[in-house]
Amino acid sequence: MPIRNLPNYADKTNMKILRTPDHRFDSLADYPFEPHYTVIKTHDGSDLRIHHLDEGPTDGPILLAMHGQPVWSYLYARMIPHLVKAGIRVIAPDLPGYGKSDKPAAREDYSYQRQVDWMNRWLVQNDFSKLTFFGQDWGGLIGLRMVADNGDRFDRVAMGNTGLPYSPNVPQEIVDEILAFRAGPEKITMASMRKQVSKMNGFGGEDPYSGIRKFAYWQKYTWDAINPPAGIIASSMMETRNKLAVALELAMVNLGLSNISPFGSSISKAFEAPFPSAAFKMAVRAMPSQVPSIPDRSLEAQKKAWDFFSEFEKPFLCVGAGDDPVTNGFEKQFLAQVPGTKDQPHEMIGGGHFFQWTKAEKLSEILSRFIKSNN
Repeated sequence: MPIRNLPNYADKTNMKILRTPDHRFDSLADYPFEPHYTVIKTHDGSDLRIHHLDEGPTDGPILLAMHGQPVWSYLYARMIPHLVKAGIRVIAPDLPGYGKSDKPAAREDYSYQRQVDWMNRWLVQNDFSKLTFFGQDWGGLIGLRMVADNGDRFDRVAMGNTGLPYSPNVPQEIVDEILAFRAGPEKITMASMRKQVSKMNGFGGEDPYSGIRKFAYWQKYTWDAINPPAGIIASSMMETRNKLAVALELAMVNLGLSNISPFGSSISKAFEAPFPSAAFKMAVRAMPSQVPSIPDRSLEAQKKAWDFFSEFEKPFLCVGAGDDPVTNGFEKQFLAQVPGTKDQPHEMIGGGHFFQWTKAEKLSEILSRFIKSNN
């Protein structure tokens, strides 16, 4: 009998890459989809296997649907039946570090640029084209860069609860403050983090640096946590749960026993499934700190992407929740700068950060209509 819950190194040449055992996904509810795998080469020649779903009519218009952090393509499980019924072919990848995709094990593996490079190679290797893009959270940060790098492969763009952060003018004293806080000794609990993040109203407002400061609690919490409870974090934004059950589930996660916890909901179990142990959670820990809320090495690439979208005349739709503290107001910069947003039916539909789950039917209808009305 194989030993479970130990790191399985899929490639031992350079990068350490973990692969979640298939049995972790055996009992998922409402995820009857066939897996598809693509092996790409990383910067150092390692093999990295990326998983995606491919559902719906092969001759239908293609929606490339990309998830964020700390979730995976399971986030689209409720939307896929609606989209397929509307005649849409849905391609939904798991970003490296999540779901059924391989999981690089080191913090430095998750630079913003490397993640864009990985997904660009996946896109080109599969030769997907004539795409409508939809991205949320990190799915937007990475996916919008993919659009900018492969513009001829995309016919339309939709985005929600995400952005393309570009922050060249943040004063050095704010940068120093944020970096010192993130590296400091203060202990951030999940409760204290959520209290601060809930006070955000996007990254704008009267105090333009208030959002950056509050978002830093999320960045510090995820990195310091070692074993951040991905399932609890995701499910808390998708369903109402008993507080005692959540506390008991969190205790099991902290003890490294999430795989045998009887306290998780079906949703929390689904979003914890890709992570047999803390060793598999480097993406969950590392990616928030890669969001360029302060100037970093992504500045030049972000500017290049914004230059691209400032001349993007293909249909561009902003559809979001409008009640997500982290991304409220995300649409304003795009409506002001992207020509393709003109005369599109932009809409905020509620549902919180993971509105693909909470507003699955409504969001599916909007995206289907957007695709069909812009042929």
